[in-house]
Amino acid sequence: IRGLHHWGATLMVILVVLHMLRTFVYASYKYPREVTWVTGVLLLLVTLGMGFTGYLLPWNQRAYWATTVGTSIAGTVPFVGPILRKIILSRFASVFAMMYASGIAIIDAIRATEDVVGNTVIEGGLKHAGQLIAEGQNVTVAFQNIGLFPPLVVRMLRVGENTGALDTALLNVAYFYNRDVKESIEKVQAMIEPAMTLILGTILGWVMLSVLGPIYDVITKLKI
Repeated sequence: IRGLHHWGATLMVILVVLHMLRTFVYASYKYPREVTWVTGVLLLLVTLGMGFTGYLLPWNQRAYWATTVGTSIAGTVPFVGPILRKIILSRFASVFAMMYASGIAIIDAIRATEDVVGNTVIEGGLKHAGQLIAEGQNVTVAFQNIGLFPPLVVRMLRVGENTGALDTALLNVAYFYNRDVKESIEKVQAMIEPAMTLILGTILGWVMLSVLGPIYDVITKLKI
């Protein structure tokens, strides 16, 4: 079943691209087919999403790198990417603090957080950090050498490691990111609402022009 989805999604992407080329060659996107063209673009995006999932289902080496690329792209999306990254860091900090406060060794706690973050890039960074700590580096230097964690996390790790209260420092990181995520989501919602109103109004106006335009042309050509 996974193979069928993989090859079916790939074939679907090829057919959609060929259809798009034919549309441009024959100028099928011009009046009065504007709405059809917009619908085709939306279907193209859906097909590309299905093609991406087709790469993920076999879960081989190609699927792993496709997941890595996909999560990296998601982290760079304006407005949404930073929020997702903060959610991941908050989840990591809270779970790491809870396990460290329970008396679990740091290396074992890091291994446990690898399955919690839900991001292959951060997961790979945590594995690398665990290897560096196992080789003798302290926690702060290991996380700093990875280059994936922001300065706030590194500073709080240094403070917690020097004071012996690593769990408290990580809980402060989780609290800060949770509050920041809440504020960021509220800002994005305030920006999305007028933008969605404008987009929906534009689409409705476009549909009305596409429907009423031919009717108006017919009426103007009638001889009374």
